[in-house]
Amino acid sequence: MDLTFDVLKTSEAGGRRAVLGLPHGDVQTPVFMPVGTVASVKAVPQDVLEVNGANGKGAQIILANTYHLYLRPGHELVRRMGGVHQFMSWRRPMLTDSGGFQVFSLKGLRKISEEGVEFRSHLDGGKHFFSPEHSMGVQIALGADIMMAFDECVETPATWERTRESMGLTHRWAERSKAYFEEHKTEVPWFEARGGRTQSLFGIVQGGMYADLRKESAEKMVEIGFPGYAIGGLAVGEPREVTREMIARTLEHLPKDKPRYVMGVGYPDEIEEYARMGVDMMDCVLPTRAGRHGLLFARVDGRIERLNIKKKEFAEDQGPIDETCACMVCQRYTRAYLRHLYAAQEPLSAVLNSIHNLAFYLDTMERVRGDLA
Repeated sequence: MDLTFDVLKTSEAGGRRAVLGLPHGDVQTPVFMPVGTVASVKAVPQDVLEVNGANGKGAQIILANTYHLYLRPGHELVRRMGGVHQFMSWRRPMLTDSGGFQVFSLKGLRKISEEGVEFRSHLDGGKHFFSPEHSMGVQIALGADIMMAFDECVETPATWERTRESMGLTHRWAERSKAYFEEHKTEVPWFEARGGRTQSLFGIVQGGMYADLRKESAEKMVEIGFPGYAIGGLAVGEPREVTREMIARTLEHLPKDKPRYVMGVGYPDEIEEYARMGVDMMDCVLPTRAGRHGLLFARVDGRIERLNIKKKEFAEDQGPIDETCACMVCQRYTRAYLRHLYAAQEPLSAVLNSIHNLAFYLDTMERVRGDLA
């Protein structure tokens, strides 16, 4: 089979301990996926990703961005290089998004129709067009283990009527995405090398901040039929309690025997909370983005705290970022030195801060998996 999902244990609160089997290896869930937007997790090389955090096991699966790789260096070039795994020298599982959220983010540079989205590149202003079929073709060329159906992410706030209209478009695009994928799925670059296993296509539930629409969207995606389901369109400016409610209300209507993925969330305490609710997969750019801006995460007396390493109070602090952290940064460098690197605008600052934050996220998920074992 191209994807397997074995639920080992479920808690009273709904959290699940499971194993997700993919062509490039098994993934222990719940799992956090570092984001490698342009086939690179910012400031962190692949060999470090493989051993950083989670008891030296490193990142089990990472995410790459279809929109960005389509624009540069181009999906056909990546295909000729043997797919994104071979291109970036990543041997473990990988997921690609559909490009829908990035096109949504362009706002004034895009035009949406039933057929797809016409948009202008943020790089050079060149005109491009993404349809569900084109997004699938790009993702097949990239060759990640999991790919996402093309969807539209509605703005926040949006009326119920506008949200339902957008949701309907997402449903029709999901059907077209699946039809194209089923016809072309054996064209993945590593198909023969992986024993005839193909990628897996996940559907995306939309519905904005309306529980009835989330229910309708979830039921429609299950009707279309996918091996896994994502919850999209969250963490786009709504209050955290609304995010939590939409996740909870959507989980009620998704199959318990298939992986469930919340896209683009969140802070460490949020991903821990969602994992304990029954979310199996999450991703977010926050660990590396926060690191580049001097925001570090630490566990103090059992609480998760955010440290602004730019503050003067750390100028002579000889302690590590986190006394309980076993990452390579906390084992070697002091807060004082990390503050100095940031103040001096040294590139090493982004590297070390990002390595620690990623380790913190990976360790958070390891802690949850331990509790669910």
